[in-house]
Amino acid sequence: MVLFLLILFCMPMPATAQPDLEYQGDAVVNSTKLRAKVLKVEEAVHSGDLGNFFGGEEIQQLVTIEILSGEFKGQVMEVTHIVMNDPKYDIVVNAGDKVIVYAELEGDGIKLAYISDYARDGVLKYLLLAFIGLLIIFGGIRGVTSVLALGITGVAIIFVLLPAILKGYNPILMTVLVCAAVTAITITFIGGFSVKTLSAIIGTTGGVIVAGLLAMLVGNAAQLTGFSDEEMYMLRFIPQAVELDYRGLLFSGMILGALGAVMDVGMSIASALDEIKKANPAIKFKELLGSGINVGRDIMGTMSNTLILAYTGGALPLLLLFMAHDIPGIKIINSDLIATEVVRALTGSIGLIFSIPITALAAGLLFCRDPRDADKKIN
Repeated sequence: MVLFLLILFCMPMPATAQPDLEYQGDAVVNSTKLRAKVLKVEEAVHSGDLGNFFGGEEIQQLVTIEILSGEFKGQVMEVTHIVMNDPKYDIVVNAGDKVIVYAELEGDGIKLAYISDYARDGVLKYLLLAFIGLLIIFGGIRGVTSVLALGITGVAIIFVLLPAILKGYNPILMTVLVCAAVTAITITFIGGFSVKTLSAIIGTTGGVIVAGLLAMLVGNAAQLTGFSDEEMYMLRFIPQAVELDYRGLLFSGMILGALGAVMDVGMSIASALDEIKKANPAIKFKELLGSGINVGRDIMGTMSNTLILAYTGGALPLLLLFMAHDIPGIKIINSDLIATEVVRALTGSIGLIFSIPITALAAGLLFCRDPRDADKKIN
């Protein structure tokens, strides 16, 4: 998520964009989204004839807002806002809140406006700035290079990977290429261009490739459809005239999801072996390889837990639904959604495990070419 925020906050936001053309029947409507501040809220109980699933009375609010962006900045206007007692869709506003307003334009003014969402980007920006600040304060120059590496990763995903997939390129091939490039750039930014860095790059790339190949093999064998979530199904209706490989997209997501944890393992082992080699320049290949495996064993359990807990956390509401409705285990494990998450978590963890011997082997071979090369930079 941080990767996308780093890029999105540097781009023009929808709330300040030029008017969009929308179609309502045969009519073309100019519309835009604007940031606004709530100045006053007057409300009254509205009998309502729409009804709602959760019961209770609808509330009709007369909200006074001040536009904060775009050509209408500073304009104060009143909009009607309905609260229907539905926690999923209700936007409950109070004086002082920042909101996003959908506005239909007519001539030089706003014909119709309503509150479409909360303005959350301000809070997210502060959180992002706190993250970057702490990274720089505690990491120093390494923190600065980490921020740059995150930015490059975001650029690679948003401006290379996603457009390539929308143009019809093979999503798995593009994801592997982008992951390899991101790995090389990120680790080089953080560790410099050295034997340690090269070892980490080899181990990370190897682990990600293993995870990707295994995801494809197991996913095809388990007959995963790729339509385990709503967003994947919605891709069938995008305006671009392109036939997407939905299974390929599923496997690409698995590869991308495993990259961070595998990169962490690869860099940790390479750094540990680099320090061991510096402390004992005469160490032999076999001993260095064994040390790398031992370090990897200590990392393996916690990092595998990290991946599995991350995926479990995302599926927590679904797991609660299964338990609340006492759905049989055989139905749960054989559902496309749960099988997809199991394959995602386990293939990522297996890729992580494979990155340990690959990194240790690469580091052992590279470090032990000559004892004097322990801390040399690569020319």
